[in-house]
Amino acid sequence: MFAIKQIGRFCNKGLIRNLQTTAAVQHDALFVHRDTAEDNPNVEFEFTPENQKRIEAILSIYPDGHKRAAMIPLLDLAQRQYGWLPLSAMHKVADILELPRMRVYEVATFYTMFIRKPIGKNHIQVCTTTPCWLRGSDEILQTIKCQLGIEVGETTKDKLFTLSEVECLGACVNAPMVQINDDYYEDLTADDACQILNDIKCGNKPRAGPRNGRYAAEPIGEPTSLKCEPPGPGFGVRSDL
Repeated sequence: MFAIKQIGRFCNKGLIRNLQTTAAVQHDALFVHRDTAEDNPNVEFEFTPENQKRIEAILSIYPDGHKRAAMIPLLDLAQRQYGWLPLSAMHKVADILELPRMRVYEVATFYTMFIRKPIGKNHIQVCTTTPCWLRGSDEILQTIKCQLGIEVGETTKDKLFTLSEVECLGACVNAPMVQINDDYYEDLTADDACQILNDIKCGNKPRAGPRNGRYAAEPIGEPTSLKCEPPGPGFGVRSDL
């Protein structure tokens, strides 16, 4: 653990308040660019003809003078085409939107949805925020690490899986859950996690959604309220009113 450093204190009517900070928590996302063989300004990137048509459709949504608002959709399109987001793809988006490259860098490094280094075919994102943690996300994460033989931020040797630990993915009522590429797998147990990984290894696409019999986020079992037709107007109102 990083040591906590006290950076200031003040007195006010006998009360002392400490201002403290800690070092940044390590994360597997890349926020600072360093040229590599696979990611440098000399690596060529061009959108496919199909994606060029998609770009035209996306840009048509935004009025003149506001095309920069299409930055996130275009970055997402580049990432889906390439598998991750190299520097040359960001430059291409900047050229299309006629923006300084720094404006694109700012967005691409702010949102963790943009992957700044090569990853496996299946990106496993395990939520470990409080609701999922209370429901056993630590066991899910450990099961995946043991099953794949990798740690958080690593990719399997066959380039089939990359493992990330992330903050809330907005499916708290279905905790614990993981996201694999675009699909949510919810209400998981350790056995569910193993089955999902084995299905993917065999070339099958696991069924997305809850794994405990629920359809979505409804309560488990029979309803406990709203079990009959609601009463009509005036129900329960005093007769003398």
